[in-house]
Amino acid sequence: MNKRTATLTRRKFCAAAAGTGLVSLTATPVMSATPADRSAKGKDRFHLRYVLASAMYGTTPLAEILPEVRRTGADAIDLWPRVHGNQREQVEAMGEQAFQDLLSQNHVRLGAVTQYPLGPFGLQDEMRFAARLGGPETVLITGGRGPVGLHGTALKSAVAMFVEKLKPHLAVAEETKTILAIENHAHSLIDSPDSIQWLSELAPSPRLGIALAPHHLPQNAEKMASLIADLGPRIAFFYAQQHGHGSTRKLPKKEEILQLPGRGPLDFVPIVTALKKAGYQGYTEIFMHPTPRGIPILATTAAVSREINRARGYLDQCCQKI
Repeated sequence: MNKRTATLTRRKFCAAAAGTGLVSLTATPVMSATPADRSAKGKDRFHLRYVLASAMYGTTPLAEILPEVRRTGADAIDLWPRVHGNQREQVEAMGEQAFQDLLSQNHVRLGAVTQYPLGPFGLQDEMRFAARLGGPETVLITGGRGPVGLHGTALKSAVAMFVEKLKPHLAVAEETKTILAIENHAHSLIDSPDSIQWLSELAPSPRLGIALAPHHLPQNAEKMASLIADLGPRIAFFYAQQHGHGSTRKLPKKEEILQLPGRGPLDFVPIVTALKKAGYQGYTEIFMHPTPRGIPILATTAAVSREINRARGYLDQCCQKI
């Protein structure tokens, strides 16, 4: 067994026991400290940088969502297309200039574009779009493409082939100064800790990174922290989402919302600690999936924003503990 294989074996994830003692869905939201408060408490404290997922609001118009960005402690929007939202399609309908005007009016930037329908080999035009509207370092997020269920050398070879096919697209990412982030999405080539680590090791360009999604990993915070330590600067995007009771079937809202930080049992303190040690400066997206897809996570825009702020308050408390 070579050193690389031994490292992967030692770091295999194992399932964690289910937790209890969930926070009440009707609990009063915990708000994070203001910038002045944070400054007074210490400039060296680690803080997460937030981007707001448009899909959290279903197909709500962008004119209604963009004012919520700053209200939720974020400074940027992540545009989602159908089926999870339709804000990317809204931009096409209104035109880029109208969208740019909305961004300016609300003091928001385009921070990310999530594009699963186009896949990793269909994003060149999206990269140019992101560069025009968001500028350098805008993140394009999608999933891997290739065979699933592989292990060992077969997995490494498949990831290497995937990376090779990405090279023309990474050239466009370099040209546009955008970042291609591959999420470790379930039932895809890049889904396991080993596949994530192989992608990190084989990536030929800093323009290729990982959109790390705890939701799709075994729910063991210490193991996740170890993976973050391994990936280091390859993490280009972080989803603040846990598995909870899952997201693939209709559940009572009090169970569905367990995907959010502070609702379900996953302890984010070791995870945030690892992000700090890794020097992570990218975006964090508070996220969950409703069922069916394409609806807001809660009934009103105000309720969605309150819930995001509650999750943000929990994450900020985690930061204060490290």
